[in-house]
Amino acid sequence: MQTDLRPMSLGEILDRTAQLYRGHFMLFAGIASVYAGVVLVFNLIQIAIQQTMVHFHMAAQLQWVTLGYLIVLFPLIVVFAGAAVAANNRAVAWVNLDQPATIRGAYSSTLPRLGRYLWLMTIVFFFVYIPFIVLFTGYFLFLFIYARPKGLFSAGGANADPQAMIVIGLVSVGFAVLCLGALVYSILMALRYSLAIPASVVEDLKARKAIRRSIELSKGSRGRIFVLGLLISAIQIGLVSITQVFFLVAMYTAVKHHAELPAWLQIVQQIVGFLTNSFIGPMYATGLTLFYYDQRIRKEGFDIERMMEAAGMTPAAIPVEAPAAPLPWPELPQAEAEAGSETQDRTAEAPESGPGAHGDAPESPHG
Repeated sequence: MQTDLRPMSLGEILDRTAQLYRGHFMLFAGIASVYAGVVLVFNLIQIAIQQTMVHFHMAAQLQWVTLGYLIVLFPLIVVFAGAAVAANNRAVAWVNLDQPATIRGAYSSTLPRLGRYLWLMTIVFFFVYIPFIVLFTGYFLFLFIYARPKGLFSAGGANADPQAMIVIGLVSVGFAVLCLGALVYSILMALRYSLAIPASVVEDLKARKAIRRSIELSKGSRGRIFVLGLLISAIQIGLVSITQVFFLVAMYTAVKHHAELPAWLQIVQQIVGFLTNSFIGPMYATGLTLFYYDQRIRKEGFDIERMMEAAGMTPAAIPVEAPAAPLPWPELPQAEAEAGSETQDRTAEAPESGPGAHGDAPESPHG
C-alpha cells in the first residue's frame, strides 16, 4: 500500500485509522493482546482466590485480600499498558510510512526505552489529573475529619447535627462545581499533551522534549483532536456496551437476588473482555499517531521532506566537495626574475643617499 502523505481532514484521519485496522488487524490486535492477556490472567487468578476463600468460609477477609491484590496488580498493569501503547505507536508509524512492521519488532524497538515512556505517561497523567487528585483528597479528608465525628455516617445519619448537614451539603455543592472546572482543565491539558507519546516514540525524544514537542505540534488543532477523541471514545463505549450487556444484566439480576455471578460466567466475561480489549485497545493511540503525522505535514512540510529523501535529495545525500587548493604562483623567466631583484635592491638602497639619511637634518636653503 503506497502511502499518500498529505494534510488530512478529521474524517480522513478516521478513515485512515479504519483502513490501517483492516489492513493490519492481526498486527494491532496482537500488540494489544499482550496487555489484554496479562489482564485476563490476573483477573482469572482473582476469581480463583475469591472462590477459594468463599469455599473455606473466609468471606470476612475477602475484601482485604482483594484490596491487597489490586494494590500489587496496579503497577504491573500500568507497565504492560505503557508497553502496549508505545509498541502500538511504533507500529502505526511504520505502516503509515509503508514500512514493514511486526509485533515482535514493535516491542523490541520500544522496550529498551520503556522507562522513558512510562515516566512521560506519569508526567502527563499528573498534569492532567492533578485537580481531581487534590479535590477528591480534600473532600474525603473533610468527610473523615468533620462529617464523621458529627454522626452523619452512623445509623443512616439519624442523630446527625442539622447544622453540620447544611455545611456538608454546601461543601458537596462546591465540590461538584469545582469538579466541573477540573474537568475542563483536564481536557485542555490532555489535548495539550496528546501528541507527546507519538513524538517520543517516533523522534526518540526524552520526556520534557516530547512534552514541548506536543505543545508546539498541537497548537491550532486541539479542537480537532478533541472531536477525534470523542468519536473514538463513542465507538469504544458502544462496542464495550454491546459485548458486556448480557453480563451486566446477569450481574444486576444476581445483586437483586443477593447472589453472585457463577464462576463459569465470570470466566466467560473475562474472556469476552480480553477479545474486546484486543480489538478496541489501540484505536485511540492509532488515531493520535496519525494526527501527529498530519500536524508535522501541516507545520513542517514532512511530506516534502519524505519526497526529498525518496529522491536522494537530503543534505546528507548530497556530496560535499572539498574546497579547491590555491593555485601555485607562476614561475617568472630567469631574466625577469633578475631584473626584479635589481629593482628591489635599488629601492632598498635609495633612502641611504637621500636627505636625512643616517639621522642628519636637511640643510636650510638660506644656509
